[in-house]
Amino acid sequence: MTETEVPTPRRGAMWPLYAAGFTTAFGAHGIAANLGAFSDDAVTSLMVLGGLLALYDGAEVLLKPVFGTLADRIGAKPVLLGGLIAFAVASALFAFAGSPGWLWAARLGQGAAASAFSPAASAMVARLNPTGAQGRAFGSYGFFKSIGYTLGPLLGGVIVWVGGLQWLFLVMAACGAMVAIWAAITVPVVPPLPRARQTVVDLARRLADRTFLAPTAALAGATAALSVGVGFLPVSGAAAGLGTIATGAAVSVLAATAAFVQPQVGRARDAGRLSTRTGLLVGLALSAAGLGAAMLPGLVGVLLAAALIGVGTGMITPLGFAALAASTPKERMGQTMGSAELGRELGDAGGPLLVAGVATVTTLAFGYVALAVLLAVAPMLVLLTRFGARRAPDDVR
Repeated sequence: MTETEVPTPRRGAMWPLYAAGFTTAFGAHGIAANLGAFSDDAVTSLMVLGGLLALYDGAEVLLKPVFGTLADRIGAKPVLLGGLIAFAVASALFAFAGSPGWLWAARLGQGAAASAFSPAASAMVARLNPTGAQGRAFGSYGFFKSIGYTLGPLLGGVIVWVGGLQWLFLVMAACGAMVAIWAAITVPVVPPLPRARQTVVDLARRLADRTFLAPTAALAGATAALSVGVGFLPVSGAAAGLGTIATGAAVSVLAATAAFVQPQVGRARDAGRLSTRTGLLVGLALSAAGLGAAMLPGLVGVLLAAALIGVGTGMITPLGFAALAASTPKERMGQTMGSAELGRELGDAGGPLLVAGVATVTTLAFGYVALAVLLAVAPMLVLLTRFGARRAPDDVR
């Protein structure tokens, strides 16, 4: 099957893919934010809490490239539907069983299921949209994921406060099931394309190429800045004497800014008003500047940091994924998206670890500086060189 034979999606076919992105973000942050506060019977220590949180992320790190490759082999829609159904089943395990042992099984199952439908959804966003519309498509996809990250802790907390942690898992089960049904009806089948045999060396060479490495490095950096902003800006605010409402508002500013910037940046990319390389460089610079602003005292520093990190990460996300989609052979789209998601997961974990490690031996301000320098120097050295022989048309400028 050739690329021109990909079916034209029916009106509204993209919405279930956006809903899948929302589901994985809402499930990840909504449950993680409420495990420690509302589950004393299951989370008996910080070590147990850390293990439950690591189960989800660990499954994603290990399995996203695997399921991305499977999507190329059998088609993205079966992997998407299978992942959503598995997510619903895993969530229902704890919703109906309720025992601490089932919480571990449910959290591991959710992470494994998200590892399947998340890269499959990204691959279908790329396959169902022409190159000139991928910026807007990934901007919208990123918007709904950011809304899930924003609303997850808040709505998850309300649900748990009303009915307990099992209710939140029940809501996630219903969400996964409804999105699966919606996608089964609305999203067209995108058959796999013929693929040439690929060795491990071929895969390593392709993933080491700048057409993959540069956007993925930028995405990892953006995710690291976002994770640090969400996790450590409240600490800076509390140290400055700010209350929980003020620090919570700062995190909301970060997430909301990242959400609303993404569609605008995607449209600018598709219209030719913004090149990928320029946008990624500006996004990294703004994220680094936001980490620097976090060192300013009081509410001004916290809000300015949140706004700058939000704009920076909001610029990088749609541009990075659109660049990957434009430079990837269509028959390897799932593998590329799964590997890029792995890069983001490493940034999500590595950013907070770096800041915390530096802050432990110095101060939190020096932790911000360490990540800001990394964002301003390392990825930029990659981005300032040529992307390689296979570049998206908008990267030539």
